Amino acid sequence: MAGFSLCAEAQFKDEAFTQTYNEKGDTTSVRDTSDKMFSFAELFGGVAHKRDLRIGTMFTGSVFLPGISQVYNRDYWKLPVIYGGIGACAGLGGYYLHEYSVSKKRYQEAFAQDPLTDLSINYKAKQTGTWLMVGAGLIYWGSMLDGVICYKKDVHPHPGRATVYSILLPGLGQAYNGEYWKIPIYYGCLIGSAHFLYTNHTNYQRFKRIHNEATTSPSYDGPIQAETAKYYRDVYRRYRDYSIVAIAAFYLLQVIDANVFAYMHDFEVSDDISMEIAPAVIAPDNTYAMNSTMVRNNITDNAIGLRIGLRF
Repeated sequence: MAGFSLCAEAQFKDEAFTQTYNEKGDTTSVRDTSDKMFSFAELFGGVAHKRDLRIGTMFTGSVFLPGISQVYNRDYWKLPVIYGGIGACAGLGGYYLHEYSVSKKRYQEAFAQDPLTDLSINYKAKQTGTWLMVGAGLIYWGSMLDGVICYKKDVHPHPGRATVYSILLPGLGQAYNGEYWKIPIYYGCLIGSAHFLYTNHTNYQRFKRIHNEATTSPSYDGPIQAETAKYYRDVYRRYRDYSIVAIAAFYLLQVIDANVFAYMHDFEVSDDISMEIAPAVIAPDNTYAMNSTMVRNNITDNAIGLRIGLRF
């Protein structure tokens, strides 16, 4: 039902501000409320197995301290694997990157004294150290994903699990919800935005270099003038920023999509869909919200408008 009048407040009943769609005995809405996003008391209580832990709290705890999820899920045997893998990869990666830095420093010192020096920079150590650091990051990421996978919950699909899946890997929440057709769409948008980010950033760097040369080098005689280079530099910089915003927007959209459709997976619409529109006169009285405000403003006339009835 909807009505239209000079005072729109008269059209909304008191229940509109207090109505809930959860069952009286359902505690999920209380446990999953956003008024307390994270609680250390809840985290420590869950790790000690004295209370149930929300998946959001468990995931947040595992972000700052890997292994929290495994402790809560009682998968203690995974802790040595996680910490051993992260420690070994990070330690060896740091060692090889240090070797690269030392070789680079020695080469620069030797080159300053003798440009024909036999010393060289150990780029292989840099490559090895970088890959080892990537491996440490993947083990860290895998520990969080493992915790979410092993999280015990009777509800399927679980909205919190779908949300965290999409945070850890775009499209994984959609796969969890069984909506595989959405994955190519989101990846197409993300990859397309990343392509434009790379292209626009490359062009921005190019025209930035040209503008710097045109304004600082007296011998510059290139075909592109300084003002032209400045114009395209600013254009591509703006497009590059738009591309970053697009990547963030599509990433956030797929997270929201996974959460919403996990909540609404069992929402059914009847085949009998109809709408009825009829004129209506709605008298403001105590059954409507904000009636006291209307009385103070001397607005006590009936609301004349339309009554819209939807059946689905």
